[in-house]
Amino acid sequence: MTPEELAVVGRVEETLAAHGEPAPGEPRADETVQQRLVPRAERYGIGKALREVVPFEALAYWRASDRRTDPVDTVIAAHAGRDDRLVPLRVERMAASPYSFLRGAADVMAWDVSTLPATGIMPVICGDAHLGNVGFYRSPEGNLVIDLNDFDEAHTGSWEWDLRRLTASVWVAGRENNATEEECLEAARACVEAYREEVRFLSDTPLLARAFNRLDVEGLNETVTEHSLRGEIERTVKKARRNVSDRKLPKVTAGEGEERLIVEDPPVVLRVPKERHGQIGVALDEYLGTLTMQWKRVVGSYFLADAAHKVVGVGSVGLRAYVALLEGSDPADVLFLQLKEARRSVIAPYVHGARAWHRHQGERVVEYQRDLQTVSDPLLGWTSFDGRQFYVRQWRNQQGTIDLSAITPQALRDYAGIVGHLLAKGHARTSGASRIAGYLGRRDHAAAAFARWARAYADQTEADHAAFVAARAVGRLPAYG
Repeated sequence: MTPEELAVVGRVEETLAAHGEPAPGEPRADETVQQRLVPRAERYGIGKALREVVPFEALAYWRASDRRTDPVDTVIAAHAGRDDRLVPLRVERMAASPYSFLRGAADVMAWDVSTLPATGIMPVICGDAHLGNVGFYRSPEGNLVIDLNDFDEAHTGSWEWDLRRLTASVWVAGRENNATEEECLEAARACVEAYREEVRFLSDTPLLARAFNRLDVEGLNETVTEHSLRGEIERTVKKARRNVSDRKLPKVTAGEGEERLIVEDPPVVLRVPKERHGQIGVALDEYLGTLTMQWKRVVGSYFLADAAHKVVGVGSVGLRAYVALLEGSDPADVLFLQLKEARRSVIAPYVHGARAWHRHQGERVVEYQRDLQTVSDPLLGWTSFDGRQFYVRQWRNQQGTIDLSAITPQALRDYAGIVGHLLAKGHARTSGASRIAGYLGRRDHAAAAFARWARAYADQTEADHAAFVAARAVGRLPAYG
Protein backbone atom coordinates (compact mmCIF):
# COMPACT_ATOMS: atom_id res chain seq x y z
CA MET A 1 0.00 0.00 0.00
CA THR A 2 0.97 3.60 -0.45
CA PRO A 3 1.43 5.77 2.67
CA GLU A 4 -1.92 7.41 1.87
CA GLU A 5 -3.68 4.05 1.72
CA LEU A 6 -2.11 2.92 4.98
CA ALA A 7 -3.34 6.12 6.57
CA VAL A 8 -6.93 5.37 5.47
CA VAL A 9 -6.80 1.86 6.95
CA GLY A 10 -5.27 3.23 10.15
CA ARG A 11 -8.08 5.75 10.52
CA VAL A 12 -10.66 2.97 10.03
CA GLU A 13 -9.12 0.90 12.84
CA GLU A 14 -9.04 3.91 15.15
CA THR A 15 -12.69 4.75 14.37
CA LEU A 16 -13.80 1.17 14.95
CA ALA A 17 -12.21 1.27 18.40
CA ALA A 18 -13.76 4.66 19.17
CA HIS A 19 -17.26 3.43 18.21
CA GLY A 20 -16.93 0.31 20.30
CA GLU A 21 -17.11 -1.93 17.24
CA PRO A 22 -15.11 -5.16 17.50
CA ALA A 23 -11.89 -5.11 15.55
CA PRO A 24 -11.88 -7.60 12.65
CA GLY A 25 -11.46 -11.08 14.03
CA GLU A 26 -12.66 -10.28 17.55
CA PRO A 27 -15.84 -11.81 19.03
CA ARG A 28 -19.09 -9.88 18.68
CA ALA A 29 -21.92 -10.17 21.19
CA ASP A 30 -25.18 -11.77 20.07
CA GLU A 31 -27.97 -9.40 19.12
CA THR A 32 -30.55 -8.68 21.80
CA VAL A 33 -34.30 -8.64 21.38
CA GLN A 34 -34.19 -4.85 21.58
CA GLN A 35 -31.74 -4.72 18.68
CA ARG A 36 -33.89 -7.04 16.61
CA LEU A 37 -36.89 -4.76 17.14
CA VAL A 38 -35.17 -1.72 15.67
CA PRO A 39 -37.34 -0.55 12.73
CA ARG A 40 -36.02 -1.45 9.30
CA ALA A 41 -35.56 2.18 8.27
CA GLU A 42 -33.32 2.74 11.27
CA ARG A 43 -31.31 -0.34 10.37
CA TYR A 44 -30.66 1.13 6.93
CA GLY A 45 -29.49 4.27 8.67
CA ILE A 46 -27.16 2.30 10.94
CA GLY A 47 -25.65 0.63 7.90
CA LYS A 48 -25.29 3.91 6.04
CA ALA A 49 -23.55 5.49 9.04
CA LEU A 50 -20.97 2.69 8.93
CA ARG A 51 -19.58 4.26 5.76
CA GLU A 52 -18.04 6.86 8.05
CA VAL A 53 -16.49 4.09 10.13
CA VAL A 54 -15.36 1.90 7.20
CA PRO A 55 -15.28 4.05 4.02
CA PHE A 56 -15.55 2.17 0.77
CA GLU A 57 -11.98 3.02 -0.14
CA ALA A 58 -10.78 1.05 2.89
CA LEU A 59 -12.22 -2.12 1.33
CA ALA A 60 -10.03 -1.77 -1.74
CA TYR A 61 -6.57 -2.25 -0.30
CA TRP A 62 -4.50 -5.34 0.19
CA ARG A 63 -1.07 -5.58 1.70
CA ALA A 64 0.19 -8.76 3.32
CA SER A 65 0.58 -8.21 7.05
CA ASP A 66 4.05 -8.35 8.54
CA ARG A 67 2.59 -11.00 10.88
CA ARG A 68 1.39 -13.17 7.99
CA THR A 69 2.41 -16.81 8.34
CA ASP A 70 4.14 -18.45 5.41
CA PRO A 71 1.19 -19.90 3.41
CA VAL A 72 3.09 -23.14 2.87
CA ASP A 73 3.46 -23.54 6.65
CA THR A 74 -0.28 -22.89 7.02
CA VAL A 75 -1.09 -25.66 4.55
CA ILE A 76 1.33 -28.05 6.24
CA ALA A 77 -0.27 -27.34 9.62
CA ALA A 78 -3.68 -28.22 8.13
CA HIS A 79 -2.38 -31.70 7.26
CA ALA A 80 -2.37 -32.68 10.94
CA GLY A 81 -4.93 -35.41 11.58
CA ARG A 82 -5.43 -36.22 7.88
CA ASP A 83 -4.77 -39.59 6.28
CA ASP A 84 -1.04 -39.46 5.52
CA ARG A 85 -1.49 -41.59 2.42
CA LEU A 86 -3.70 -38.93 0.85
CA VAL A 87 -1.74 -35.80 1.76
CA PRO A 88 0.40 -36.05 -1.43
CA LEU A 89 -2.82 -36.17 -3.48
CA ARG A 90 -4.06 -33.02 -1.73
CA VAL A 91 -0.76 -31.30 -2.51
CA GLU A 92 -1.01 -32.43 -6.13
CA ARG A 93 -4.51 -31.02 -6.52
CA MET A 94 -3.64 -27.71 -4.86
CA ALA A 95 -0.53 -27.33 -7.02
CA ALA A 96 -2.50 -27.73 -10.24
CA SER A 97 -3.23 -23.99 -10.65
CA PRO A 98 -3.63 -20.77 -8.65
CA TYR A 99 -7.40 -21.34 -8.57
CA SER A 100 -6.92 -24.86 -7.20
CA PHE A 101 -4.59 -23.44 -4.57
CA LEU A 102 -7.19 -20.82 -3.60
CA ARG A 103 -9.80 -23.58 -3.26
CA GLY A 104 -7.61 -25.65 -0.98
CA ALA A 105 -6.18 -22.80 1.08
CA ALA A 106 -9.32 -21.41 2.72
CA ASP A 107 -7.38 -21.23 5.99
CA VAL A 108 -4.74 -18.98 4.42
CA MET A 109 -7.35 -16.55 3.17
CA ALA A 110 -9.35 -16.66 6.40
CA TRP A 111 -6.39 -15.24 8.28
CA ASP A 112 -5.79 -12.63 5.59
CA VAL A 113 -9.34 -11.27 5.47
CA SER A 114 -9.65 -11.27 9.26
CA THR A 115 -6.92 -8.61 9.41
CA LEU A 116 -8.77 -6.21 7.10
CA PRO A 117 -11.32 -3.45 7.89
CA ALA A 118 -14.89 -4.71 8.26
CA THR A 119 -18.21 -3.22 9.38
CA GLY A 120 -18.79 -5.74 12.18
CA ILE A 121 -22.08 -6.96 10.65
CA MET A 122 -21.94 -10.73 11.10
CA PRO A 123 -24.54 -12.98 9.47
CA VAL A 124 -23.97 -16.68 8.92
CA ILE A 125 -21.42 -16.88 6.11
CA CYS A 126 -20.31 -19.68 3.80
CA GLY A 127 -16.69 -19.27 4.93
CA ASP A 128 -15.45 -20.77 1.66
CA ALA A 129 -17.29 -18.72 -0.96
CA HIS A 130 -15.77 -19.21 -4.40
CA LEU A 131 -17.14 -19.79 -7.88
CA GLY A 132 -16.90 -23.57 -7.56
CA ASN A 133 -18.94 -23.76 -4.37
CA VAL A 134 -22.25 -23.32 -6.18
CA GLY A 135 -24.22 -26.03 -7.91
CA PHE A 136 -27.50 -27.70 -8.79
CA TYR A 137 -29.30 -30.19 -6.59
CA ARG A 138 -32.79 -31.63 -6.14
CA SER A 139 -35.16 -30.01 -3.68
CA PRO A 140 -37.42 -32.18 -1.48
CA GLU A 141 -40.24 -31.38 -3.92
CA GLY A 142 -38.21 -32.77 -6.82
CA ASN A 143 -37.30 -29.43 -8.43
CA LEU A 144 -33.77 -28.69 -9.59
CA VAL A 145 -32.44 -25.59 -7.83
CA ILE A 146 -29.09 -23.78 -7.81
CA ASP A 147 -27.52 -22.51 -4.61
CA LEU A 148 -24.41 -22.51 -2.44
CA ASN A 149 -23.45 -26.15 -1.93
CA ASP A 150 -20.41 -26.48 0.36
CA PHE A 151 -20.62 -25.55 4.03
CA ASP A 152 -17.63 -27.19 5.68
CA GLU A 153 -16.37 -23.75 6.76
CA ALA A 154 -19.76 -22.11 7.38
CA HIS A 155 -19.90 -19.97 10.50
CA THR A 156 -21.00 -16.61 11.78
CA GLY A 157 -18.59 -14.04 10.41
CA SER A 158 -18.17 -10.78 8.54
CA TRP A 159 -20.14 -10.66 5.30
CA GLU A 160 -17.16 -8.92 3.72
CA TRP A 161 -15.05 -12.06 4.21
CA ASP A 162 -17.33 -14.08 1.92
CA LEU A 163 -17.50 -11.34 -0.68
CA ARG A 164 -13.73 -10.88 -0.64
CA ARG A 165 -13.12 -14.59 -1.20
CA LEU A 166 -15.74 -14.76 -3.93
CA THR A 167 -14.49 -11.77 -5.91
CA ALA A 168 -10.89 -12.93 -5.62
CA SER A 169 -11.92 -16.32 -7.02
CA VAL A 170 -13.63 -14.55 -9.94
CA TRP A 171 -10.41 -12.74 -10.85
CA VAL A 172 -8.19 -15.82 -10.45
CA ALA A 173 -10.57 -17.97 -12.53
CA GLY A 174 -10.80 -15.26 -15.17
CA ARG A 175 -7.04 -15.10 -15.58
CA GLU A 176 -6.80 -18.88 -15.89
CA ASN A 177 -9.34 -18.71 -18.73
CA ASN A 178 -7.38 -16.00 -20.55
CA ALA A 179 -9.72 -13.13 -19.70
CA THR A 180 -8.17 -9.68 -19.87
CA GLU A 181 -7.77 -7.61 -16.72
CA GLU A 182 -10.62 -5.39 -17.91
CA GLU A 183 -12.85 -8.47 -18.36
CA CYS A 184 -11.91 -9.72 -14.89
CA LEU A 185 -12.76 -6.27 -13.53
CA GLU A 186 -16.18 -6.37 -15.15
CA ALA A 187 -16.88 -9.84 -13.75
CA ALA A 188 -15.79 -8.93 -10.21
CA ARG A 189 -17.90 -5.76 -10.29
CA ALA A 190 -20.89 -7.69 -11.64
CA CYS A 191 -20.57 -10.09 -8.72
CA VAL A 192 -20.71 -7.30 -6.12
CA GLU A 193 -23.43 -5.38 -7.95
CA ALA A 194 -25.63 -8.48 -8.03
CA TYR A 195 -24.96 -9.06 -4.33
CA ARG A 196 -25.85 -5.44 -3.55
CA GLU A 197 -29.09 -5.50 -5.58
CA GLU A 198 -30.27 -8.80 -4.11
CA VAL A 199 -29.51 -7.91 -0.50
CA ARG A 200 -31.35 -4.59 -1.03
CA PHE A 201 -34.34 -6.40 -2.52
CA LEU A 202 -34.49 -8.99 0.25
CA SER A 203 -34.02 -6.41 3.00
CA ASP A 204 -37.35 -4.92 1.88
CA THR A 205 -38.97 -8.36 1.90
CA PRO A 206 -40.72 -9.93 4.92
CA LEU A 207 -38.51 -12.40 6.78
CA LEU A 208 -40.74 -15.37 5.99
CA ALA A 209 -40.77 -14.52 2.28
CA ARG A 210 -36.96 -14.41 2.29
CA ALA A 211 -36.90 -17.93 3.68
CA PHE A 212 -38.81 -19.22 0.63
CA ASN A 213 -37.05 -17.11 -2.02
CA ARG A 214 -34.98 -19.40 -4.24
CA LEU A 215 -33.53 -19.70 -7.72
CA ASP A 216 -34.54 -22.78 -9.72
CA VAL A 217 -33.60 -23.84 -13.23
CA GLU A 218 -36.52 -22.05 -14.84
CA GLY A 219 -35.69 -18.78 -13.07
CA LEU A 220 -32.04 -19.15 -13.97
CA ASN A 221 -32.84 -19.58 -17.65
CA GLU A 222 -34.79 -16.33 -17.55
CA THR A 223 -31.87 -14.36 -16.12
CA VAL A 224 -28.97 -15.70 -18.21
CA THR A 225 -28.50 -14.01 -21.58
CA GLU A 226 -24.95 -15.04 -22.52
CA HIS A 227 -25.17 -17.83 -25.11
CA SER A 228 -22.22 -20.00 -24.01
CA LEU A 229 -23.31 -19.91 -20.36
CA ARG A 230 -26.85 -20.92 -21.30
CA GLY A 231 -25.40 -23.88 -23.18
CA GLU A 232 -23.20 -24.90 -20.23
CA ILE A 233 -26.17 -24.63 -17.86
CA GLU A 234 -28.27 -26.85 -20.14
CA ARG A 235 -25.49 -29.47 -20.30
CA THR A 236 -25.00 -29.36 -16.53
CA VAL A 237 -28.73 -29.67 -15.86
CA LYS A 238 -29.07 -32.70 -18.13
CA LYS A 239 -26.10 -34.35 -16.42
CA ALA A 240 -27.46 -33.49 -12.96
CA ARG A 241 -30.85 -35.03 -13.69
CA ARG A 242 -29.08 -38.32 -14.50
CA ASN A 243 -26.95 -38.10 -11.35
CA VAL A 244 -29.15 -40.23 -9.06
CA SER A 245 -28.51 -43.34 -7.03
CA ASP A 246 -30.27 -45.95 -9.15
CA ARG A 247 -28.72 -44.73 -12.42
CA LYS A 248 -25.23 -44.63 -10.90
CA LEU A 249 -25.56 -48.10 -9.40
CA PRO A 250 -24.08 -50.08 -12.34
CA LYS A 251 -21.16 -47.63 -12.60
CA VAL A 252 -20.02 -47.70 -8.98
CA THR A 253 -20.91 -51.22 -7.87
CA ALA A 254 -20.31 -54.79 -9.01
CA GLY A 255 -22.27 -57.95 -8.28
CA GLU A 256 -25.88 -58.38 -7.22
CA GLY A 257 -27.88 -58.91 -4.06
CA GLU A 258 -25.76 -59.81 -1.04
CA GLU A 259 -22.64 -59.80 -3.25
CA ARG A 260 -23.08 -56.23 -4.47
CA LEU A 261 -19.99 -54.19 -3.57
CA ILE A 262 -18.69 -50.71 -4.34
CA VAL A 263 -16.01 -50.85 -7.03
CA GLU A 264 -12.58 -49.69 -5.89
CA ASP A 265 -10.66 -47.01 -7.80
CA PRO A 266 -7.44 -46.43 -5.82
CA PRO A 267 -6.56 -44.06 -4.32
CA VAL A 268 -9.85 -42.18 -4.82
CA VAL A 269 -12.23 -45.03 -3.86
CA LEU A 270 -11.20 -47.75 -1.38
CA ARG A 271 -13.57 -50.17 0.31
CA VAL A 272 -13.25 -50.14 4.08
CA PRO A 273 -12.20 -53.13 6.19
CA LYS A 274 -14.88 -55.15 7.96
CA GLU A 275 -14.31 -53.55 11.36
CA ARG A 276 -14.77 -50.07 9.88
CA HIS A 277 -17.85 -51.30 8.05
CA GLY A 278 -19.39 -52.17 11.43
CA GLN A 279 -18.46 -48.76 12.86
CA ILE A 280 -20.15 -47.03 9.95
CA GLY A 281 -23.28 -49.10 10.50
CA VAL A 282 -23.45 -48.05 14.17
CA ALA A 283 -22.75 -44.43 13.19
CA LEU A 284 -25.62 -44.48 10.69
CA ASP A 285 -27.95 -45.84 13.37
CA GLU A 286 -26.98 -42.86 15.55
CA TYR A 287 -27.42 -40.53 12.56
CA LEU A 288 -31.06 -41.61 12.28
CA GLY A 289 -31.70 -39.84 15.57
CA THR A 290 -30.82 -36.47 13.97
CA LEU A 291 -33.52 -36.80 11.28
CA THR A 292 -37.18 -35.85 11.53
CA MET A 293 -39.47 -38.77 12.32
CA GLN A 294 -40.69 -38.94 8.70
CA TRP A 295 -37.22 -39.35 7.24
CA LYS A 296 -36.01 -41.50 10.11
CA ARG A 297 -38.65 -44.05 9.13
CA VAL A 298 -37.69 -43.88 5.46
CA VAL A 299 -33.93 -44.21 5.86
CA GLY A 300 -34.31 -46.71 8.69
CA SER A 301 -36.03 -49.08 6.27
CA TYR A 302 -32.76 -49.58 4.35
CA PHE A 303 -29.82 -51.76 5.41
CA LEU A 304 -26.11 -51.12 4.94
CA ALA A 305 -24.78 -53.23 2.05
CA ASP A 306 -21.28 -51.79 1.61
CA ALA A 307 -19.12 -48.76 2.38
CA ALA A 308 -16.01 -47.20 0.90
CA HIS A 309 -13.71 -44.29 1.52
CA LYS A 310 -14.07 -41.78 -1.33
CA VAL A 311 -11.77 -38.78 -1.77
CA VAL A 312 -13.64 -35.55 -2.50
CA GLY A 313 -12.74 -31.98 -3.42
CA VAL A 314 -9.41 -30.24 -2.98
CA GLY A 315 -9.22 -28.82 0.52
CA SER A 316 -10.99 -31.87 1.99
CA VAL A 317 -8.56 -34.44 0.62
CA GLY A 318 -7.11 -36.47 3.48
CA LEU A 319 -10.12 -36.00 5.75
CA ARG A 320 -12.30 -39.06 6.22
CA ALA A 321 -15.14 -39.21 3.72
CA TYR A 322 -17.19 -42.35 3.20
CA VAL A 323 -19.87 -43.44 0.78
CA ALA A 324 -22.38 -45.92 2.17
CA LEU A 325 -24.48 -48.10 -0.13
CA LEU A 326 -27.90 -48.79 1.42
CA GLU A 327 -30.37 -51.24 -0.08
CA GLY A 328 -34.11 -51.66 0.33
CA SER A 329 -36.27 -54.73 -0.15
CA ASP A 330 -35.87 -54.58 -3.93
CA PRO A 331 -32.43 -54.84 -5.61
CA ALA A 332 -33.14 -51.66 -7.57
CA ASP A 333 -34.13 -49.72 -4.43
CA VAL A 334 -30.85 -48.16 -3.33
CA LEU A 335 -29.70 -45.09 -1.46
CA PHE A 336 -26.18 -43.68 -1.30
CA LEU A 337 -25.22 -41.61 1.74
CA GLN A 338 -22.01 -39.67 2.21
CA LEU A 339 -20.39 -39.31 5.63
CA LYS A 340 -17.90 -36.45 5.55
CA GLU A 341 -15.57 -35.54 8.38
CA ALA A 342 -16.25 -32.11 9.88
CA ARG A 343 -13.59 -30.11 11.66
CA ARG A 344 -13.70 -26.66 13.20
CA SER A 345 -14.34 -23.94 10.62
CA VAL A 346 -11.29 -21.98 9.49
CA ILE A 347 -13.39 -18.88 10.25
CA ALA A 348 -14.04 -19.78 13.89
CA PRO A 349 -10.70 -18.68 15.41
CA TYR A 350 -11.27 -15.13 14.12
CA VAL A 351 -14.72 -14.95 15.67
CA HIS A 352 -14.42 -16.97 18.89
CA GLY A 353 -10.68 -17.26 19.36
CA ALA A 354 -9.42 -20.51 20.81
CA ARG A 355 -12.83 -21.33 22.34
CA ALA A 356 -14.85 -23.87 20.34
CA TRP A 357 -18.46 -22.69 20.25
CA HIS A 358 -19.97 -25.81 18.65
CA ARG A 359 -19.84 -29.13 20.46
CA HIS A 360 -20.34 -31.12 17.26
CA GLN A 361 -18.88 -29.82 14.03
CA GLY A 362 -21.13 -32.00 11.89
CA GLU A 363 -24.16 -30.45 13.54
CA ARG A 364 -22.66 -27.00 12.84
CA VAL A 365 -22.38 -27.78 9.13
CA VAL A 366 -25.97 -29.02 8.98
CA GLU A 367 -27.34 -26.07 10.96
CA TYR A 368 -25.62 -23.47 8.82
CA GLN A 369 -26.37 -25.25 5.55
CA ARG A 370 -30.05 -25.06 6.41
CA ASP A 371 -29.61 -21.38 7.29
CA LEU A 372 -27.88 -20.46 4.04
CA GLN A 373 -29.81 -22.58 1.54
CA THR A 374 -33.44 -21.92 0.65
CA VAL A 375 -34.11 -25.65 0.51
CA SER A 376 -31.78 -28.36 1.76
CA ASP A 377 -31.38 -32.10 1.56
CA PRO A 378 -33.98 -33.59 3.95
CA LEU A 379 -31.51 -36.36 4.82
CA LEU A 380 -28.94 -33.97 6.31
CA GLY A 381 -27.78 -35.17 9.71
CA TRP A 382 -24.68 -35.85 11.77
CA THR A 383 -22.92 -38.59 13.67
CA SER A 384 -19.58 -39.59 15.20
CA PHE A 385 -17.29 -42.61 15.16
CA ASP A 386 -13.65 -43.46 15.65
CA GLY A 387 -13.18 -40.24 17.60
CA ARG A 388 -14.22 -38.05 14.65
CA GLN A 389 -17.30 -35.98 13.87
CA PHE A 390 -19.19 -36.26 10.58
CA TYR A 391 -22.12 -34.79 8.77
CA VAL A 392 -24.27 -37.03 6.55
CA ARG A 393 -26.07 -36.19 3.32
CA GLN A 394 -27.34 -37.84 0.18
CA TRP A 395 -24.77 -38.73 -2.44
CA ARG A 396 -25.95 -38.53 -6.04
CA ASN A 397 -28.94 -36.24 -5.43
CA GLN A 398 -29.02 -34.75 -8.94
CA GLN A 399 -25.95 -32.66 -8.09
CA GLY A 400 -24.15 -30.78 -10.83
CA THR A 401 -21.67 -27.91 -11.09
CA ILE A 402 -20.76 -25.56 -13.92
CA ASP A 403 -17.44 -26.42 -15.57
CA LEU A 404 -15.19 -23.38 -15.03
CA SER A 405 -12.24 -24.74 -16.98
CA ALA A 406 -13.10 -23.00 -20.25
CA ILE A 407 -15.64 -20.34 -19.27
CA THR A 408 -15.63 -17.35 -21.63
CA PRO A 409 -15.17 -13.80 -20.28
CA GLN A 410 -18.79 -12.98 -21.10
CA ALA A 411 -20.03 -16.14 -19.38
CA LEU A 412 -17.77 -15.40 -16.41
CA ARG A 413 -19.42 -12.02 -15.95
CA ASP A 414 -22.91 -13.52 -16.05
CA TYR A 415 -22.01 -16.39 -13.77
CA ALA A 416 -20.23 -14.14 -11.25
CA GLY A 417 -23.45 -12.15 -11.02
CA ILE A 418 -25.47 -15.32 -10.37
CA VAL A 419 -23.13 -16.42 -7.59
CA GLY A 420 -23.15 -12.94 -6.02
CA HIS A 421 -26.94 -13.05 -6.13
CA LEU A 422 -27.00 -16.44 -4.38
CA LEU A 423 -24.52 -15.34 -1.71
CA ALA A 424 -26.75 -12.37 -0.89
CA LYS A 425 -29.74 -14.71 -0.49
CA GLY A 426 -27.86 -16.76 2.08
CA HIS A 427 -26.66 -13.78 4.10
CA ALA A 428 -30.06 -12.06 4.01
CA ARG A 429 -31.81 -15.14 5.42
CA THR A 430 -29.70 -15.05 8.57
CA SER A 431 -28.90 -11.57 9.92
CA GLY A 432 -28.01 -7.99 9.04
CA ALA A 433 -29.59 -7.60 5.58
CA SER A 434 -30.93 -4.10 6.20
CA ARG A 435 -27.67 -2.87 7.67
CA ILE A 436 -25.64 -4.39 4.81
CA ALA A 437 -28.04 -2.83 2.28
CA GLY A 438 -27.77 0.55 4.02
CA TYR A 439 -23.99 0.34 4.00
CA LEU A 440 -23.70 -0.65 0.33
CA GLY A 441 -26.27 1.88 -0.87
CA ARG A 442 -27.44 2.01 -4.48
CA ARG A 443 -24.30 3.11 -6.30
CA ASP A 444 -21.27 1.20 -7.53
CA HIS A 445 -18.60 2.57 -5.18
CA ALA A 446 -18.42 -0.63 -3.10
CA ALA A 447 -18.27 -2.78 -6.25
CA ALA A 448 -15.29 -0.78 -7.47
CA ALA A 449 -13.55 -1.19 -4.10
CA PHE A 450 -14.08 -4.95 -3.89
CA ALA A 451 -12.92 -5.33 -7.49
CA ARG A 452 -9.70 -3.47 -6.74
CA TRP A 453 -9.16 -5.76 -3.75
CA ALA A 454 -9.85 -8.82 -5.91
CA ARG A 455 -7.15 -7.91 -8.39
CA ALA A 456 -4.57 -7.37 -5.66
CA TYR A 457 -5.47 -10.62 -3.91
CA ALA A 458 -5.37 -12.52 -7.22
CA ASP A 459 -1.74 -11.38 -7.45
CA GLN A 460 -1.20 -12.63 -3.89
CA THR A 461 -2.80 -15.99 -4.70
CA GLU A 462 -0.56 -16.45 -7.72
CA ALA A 463 2.50 -15.63 -5.60
CA ASP A 464 1.38 -18.07 -2.88
CA HIS A 465 0.76 -20.76 -5.46
CA ALA A 466 4.23 -20.27 -6.94
CA ALA A 467 5.75 -20.57 -3.45
CA PHE A 468 3.69 -23.73 -2.88
CA VAL A 469 4.90 -25.32 -6.12
CA ALA A 470 8.49 -24.38 -5.29
CA ALA A 471 8.15 -25.91 -1.81
CA ARG A 472 6.93 -29.16 -3.33
CA ALA A 473 9.87 -29.17 -5.76
CA VAL A 474 12.43 -29.01 -2.93
CA GLY A 475 10.67 -31.59 -0.76
CA ARG A 476 8.93 -29.40 1.85
CA LEU A 477 5.68 -30.94 0.67
CA PRO A 478 5.18 -34.60 -0.25
CA ALA A 479 5.04 -35.37 -3.97
CA TYR A 480 2.28 -37.53 -5.45
CA GLY A 481 3.05 -40.59 -7.51
